[in-house]
Amino acid sequence: MSNSQIIDRFGRPHTYLRISLTDRCNLRCFYCMPEDGIDLMEKPSIMTLEEIISITKTFKELGVNTVRLTGGEPLIRKNFEYLIRSLADLGVTLKLTTNAILLDRYLDLFEEVGLKRINISLDTLDKARSVFITKRDYYDQIMTNIQEAVSRGFSIKLNVVLIKGVNDAEINDFIALTKNQKLDIKFIEFMPFKGNKWDWSKGVSQEEILKTVRSKFGKVEPIDNPKHSTSVNFKVAHHQGTFGIVSTITNPFCADCNRIRLTADGKMKNCLFANSETDLLTPFRSGEELKPLILQTIQQKKYSRDGMDLKMDADQYENNRSMTSIGG
Repeated sequence: MSNSQIIDRFGRPHTYLRISLTDRCNLRCFYCMPEDGIDLMEKPSIMTLEEIISITKTFKELGVNTVRLTGGEPLIRKNFEYLIRSLADLGVTLKLTTNAILLDRYLDLFEEVGLKRINISLDTLDKARSVFITKRDYYDQIMTNIQEAVSRGFSIKLNVVLIKGVNDAEINDFIALTKNQKLDIKFIEFMPFKGNKWDWSKGVSQEEILKTVRSKFGKVEPIDNPKHSTSVNFKVAHHQGTFGIVSTITNPFCADCNRIRLTADGKMKNCLFANSETDLLTPFRSGEELKPLILQTIQQKKYSRDGMDLKMDADQYENNRSMTSIGG
């Protein structure tokens, strides 16, 4: 039974807060960052570290017990170590989503504060394709840091956004990584955001992924999905690792949603696809009590994908932020 007071109209308690630390990134992945870039947030509009800590504390008092730090790229935020230590002192479970470029600088710290679960964005195992997708050449550094984290016993999940004609031919290459390593591969359906030229013809469905994996590896075993899991999870027989599929488009996982998002400029979003946002930072800076505002905002949450149907109305997602501005 959850102790969360943040309960929406559908009886879903919310215990998981995803905080974007910055809209800046040291990569330029085209499905995340529009080709012509974004209008970066001005420094005064971004939450200070002290504001992040205080607002997180308020969420914790309302029952949030898990905090995931995202970006942009969270590890480029100045004084990141101070933030991690301060959040750990709140007693929440800490998790991280990163591109792993700077990961080696912080592994000792993560071991110290007990941050064990790290999601790493890695859309290809081909160096040339990595440069094409990210517009930067950090592939070798990323792969070295991933192996170091795995060897040190961190729980590593590789986030792979599948796009037809770009990296869908690598599905089984990623599955092969799970044979002798305790890695979790998370295949993510291509999702629509402002400026990323989304079209479902570029998407790869759960059915297609499973068919591809079975064609090479044979039997695929379903495994139990953790509570509130965003993925449907599987294992190839005799493989140490696992894989999951985040089928946001073809098979939404919203029924058990327990997640809230906080953007780097202090806006609360009920859903990744939500156009509506609630400004928490301005009232916080004015000394107002945030708890009533948070509880009021969660009542506006819609049941699934902020009400979008499978047609994924372009007007709705083009009016949303870009992915790098929301937080991965």
